[in-house]
Amino acid sequence: MDVNTNKERILELIEDIPEKDMTEIIDFIGYLKMKREKEEYRDLLQASESSMDFWDNKIDDEVWNDA
Repeated sequence: MDVNTNKERILELIEDIPEKDMTEIIDFIGYLKMKREKEEYRDLLQASESSMDFWDNKIDDEVWNDA
């Protein structure tokens, strides 16, 4: 299924959801968004931490200590 087909299917499903269940659906969508953002942040944090290892070495420390 492509993205448009998925979005169309979601919209069709939304049309069938009773109003009383909408809050739960909104909460679930918010949860999925928060989960994705948390994973993106974790990946960014891991990338920045791994790059710190590159700069943490004796040669660079000596150069910067003399600067």
